[in-house]
Amino acid sequence: FLLSYSCTLRLCYVTDASTIYVFCRYASSFYGPFREALDSNPRFGDKKTYQMNPANYREALLETAADEAEGADILLVKPGLPYLDIIRLLRDNSALPIAAYQVSGEYSMIKAGGALNMIDEEKVMMESLMCLRRAGADVILTYFARQAAAVLCGMGSAAK
Repeated sequence: FLLSYSCTLRLCYVTDASTIYVFCRYASSFYGPFREALDSNPRFGDKKTYQMNPANYREALLETAADEAEGADILLVKPGLPYLDIIRLLRDNSALPIAAYQVSGEYSMIKAGGALNMIDEEKVMMESLMCLRRAGADVILTYFARQAAAVLCGMGSAAK
């Protein structure tokens, strides 16, 4: 499917569209809050048939090679924080940009910890984003985008 999608775009002379491959989508419990909010938990079976085994890091290299051959423009690792090692592995083995998706479970843990005054939400948020970047992510997709932008522009809670 992804190959045909990429080929269709190119055959139609659509040259300014990138194809993001969600190839490193791990079978993860960190998707839980999103699935609960949308009531999208599997009704039968599970989604592991198309998600990668979290214990098998070698699979990421095999998938990367296949996705690059199919014309991927960006490689996406989802979820991000539990798979910093995979982000680094891909960064070291691919010339393509690496994106990390900080999923709902990662976001919810930080928000809950902040709401319970167990952590400094803003500092932990910024540290988590910095860790994704340090691991090798060129692009970070996060529910914290607006909050992080405010901090980076000096408008976060520390600036108040």
